[in-house]
Amino acid sequence: MRILLLGMNHRSAPLELREQLAVEDPAPPLQKLVASEDIDEAALLSTCNRVEVVVVTRGLEAARMRLHSFFARDLGERQGLSLRDLEPHLYEHVDGDAMRHVLRVASSLDSMVVGEPQILGQTKEAYRRAVECGAAGPLLGRLFQHAFVTAKRVRTETRLAERPVSVARVALDLAHQIFEDLADKRALLIGAGEMIETALDFLRREGLESIRVANRTPERAAELATRFGASAHGLEELPALLREADVVLSSIGGEHPILTEARVAEALRTRPGRPIFVIDIGVPRNAEPTIDRLDNAYLYDLDDLGSVARDNAEQRHRETAQGEAIVEEERQRFDGWLSALRAVPTIRHLRERVEAIRARELESALRRLRLGERERGEVEQLTRSIVNKILHAPVSRLRREAEREEGMAYLEAARVLFDLDEDADPSDAE
Repeated sequence: MRILLLGMNHRSAPLELREQLAVEDPAPPLQKLVASEDIDEAALLSTCNRVEVVVVTRGLEAARMRLHSFFARDLGERQGLSLRDLEPHLYEHVDGDAMRHVLRVASSLDSMVVGEPQILGQTKEAYRRAVECGAAGPLLGRLFQHAFVTAKRVRTETRLAERPVSVARVALDLAHQIFEDLADKRALLIGAGEMIETALDFLRREGLESIRVANRTPERAAELATRFGASAHGLEELPALLREADVVLSSIGGEHPILTEARVAEALRTRPGRPIFVIDIGVPRNAEPTIDRLDNAYLYDLDDLGSVARDNAEQRHRETAQGEAIVEEERQRFDGWLSALRAVPTIRHLRERVEAIRARELESALRRLRLGERERGEVEQLTRSIVNKILHAPVSRLRREAEREEGMAYLEAARVLFDLDEDADPSDAE
């Protein structure tokens, strides 16, 4: 079995391309993938910063072609994108590199803002949905559970999580550059997801008193507003809310921008001299890029926030290096488990071949000997005991060596020495 991962993220592809490939419901494409003969298991992670598919396959080249076709036809064609448009932005990881990548993603070492906590929850959700639609099986299950354990180690054994960091945190740091003091400002949060919840928590810690939450579902907005001492509103109130807001943070689903240049321009006309700071962390984007052309309007999207995060990355380099060491240790541990798993067919075939020889030779001997039922049983037990003792040392060694990188050489040697051709009949052994 091989592990293959294909995807794009905030480093390999611009936001305008990533948002076109975003997947709301992963079940249909995943079920289509595993229905093919080339792919046994699959999971899809689609967030504001990445779209990745990881699969288990018995035929690497066929699966590689299938995944490239998946990105072009199932994800790209709906937006008028061809494989030629996508390929320069795609990366591929195989086996150990794919394992390492999944572990790094879950541990937030591959995030735009290293150490942000949201990605672990998003990874868990991606795995859960893959299981629910029947696309994830035992091998991906083991890989993702290992990724969750690795993420916990990175969080508890390094200082990356001492001060929770997220895209929302970086956005508020930027707001401080526009407004020295946020305490007397008015904030408008559009949406009711995890990012909005995180931003609400940060804003309250900053001492900001006036916070409003607008959402398509009033009940969810009201639930968040009650928890954080904010007021809840429907999207139909947006024009009036924008006239009062100093900081606007938007993360809401939808095919078209909810914050248009015209809408923001109208709000600015009613408040001369008061700037408005718009942070768009939605995918697809919630704000028209042309808003940035307006006087007194400051617009930042996910790629802008990524630039700020990279500027601060040097301060976190030491902790990141420690996190990478944990990931590599856990990657080797998982690789050892996978290699040991690959040893199972060889060990099984070895036992089948030796057992076939034992049974055939015993049957031949018993036909020549005149033994009672009791004596026949004792001879049967004797031959089984001899076989088990002979096999104990080589089988134990194969299991141990299979967990090491060079273990495949031992498995291949065993198959050659004992003629363990999968197509051979064990009873033909001489």
